[in-house]
Amino acid sequence: MSRTYSPVSIFGAPTDVGAGSRGSRMGPEALRVAGLVEALAARGVDVVDRGNVEGPRNPWLPPRGGYRHLDEVVAWNRAVLEASTRELEAGRMPILLGGDHCLAVGSIAAVAAHCRKHGKQLRILWLDAHTDFNTHDITPSGNVHGMPVACLCGIGPQALTALGGHVPEIEPAQIRQIGIRSVDQEEKRLVKQHALDIYDMRYIDEVGMKRVMEEALEGVDERTHLHVSFDVDVLDPSIAPGTGTKVPGGINYREAQLIMEMIADSGCMGSLDIVEVNPVLDHGNATAELAVDLVESLFGKSTLMRD
Repeated sequence: MSRTYSPVSIFGAPTDVGAGSRGSRMGPEALRVAGLVEALAARGVDVVDRGNVEGPRNPWLPPRGGYRHLDEVVAWNRAVLEASTRELEAGRMPILLGGDHCLAVGSIAAVAAHCRKHGKQLRILWLDAHTDFNTHDITPSGNVHGMPVACLCGIGPQALTALGGHVPEIEPAQIRQIGIRSVDQEEKRLVKQHALDIYDMRYIDEVGMKRVMEEALEGVDERTHLHVSFDVDVLDPSIAPGTGTKVPGGINYREAQLIMEMIADSGCMGSLDIVEVNPVLDHGNATAELAVDLVESLFGKSTLMRD
């Protein structure tokens, strides 16, 4: 099946300021080395690499008030917000190369504002081992990469919840979380309280990935802007070792390909995050190469021509 895609702008945010281990700041370059730009261009996508946004270094300090490096996290997310907004307003699809997953506050705040301005329905697919719905008073670590969904839903420090000028940036009903298998004890109560739509690994095992994706994409149509936030730790560590928050029992290769192919079939993807690639923990850049392979499927690569 032939499909055209919006022109794509790739930009990196090389920071691990929200993470608990060093190394994901090298993720953008690992994805470039793995051939992301060339792979999209080979598929006929109009793609440009805008380089990296800039922000403060990681001071590597303990938490203060329940947050590690809050000022630095805000600065990086503001840079991501501004870069994503520029590309969206230019009619281009932004692809954020992280960096850690705290950066999704900025990327999704930009997309949410764009959808409000242009009357689009926003749907977010959060592909992750974790719900990332911690707050400063329940987090066991203070690492902000465990808090972006809560912040986007208006729960967190004002500097992040109001980053895009609209509180909350999203409603819980706009997000679908797929591949979840690690949720902190108090976080479990919070996601239940806010009725997050979560497809955890048990549910995936019970009903299969095809049904999960049909449910997650239900209601998506030509009026929908679909944002995909792809944390590589959603994948099983046996195929994606290069990430700082590995959790056994993740999505396998074929399940991941099906996710990407069904997103592509929807024709509605308008923006993408690729985060938490950590080359320090990887084996020969295998995780970045796998991520590139999966992103190709987001842009229409499949075994057969399908109607």
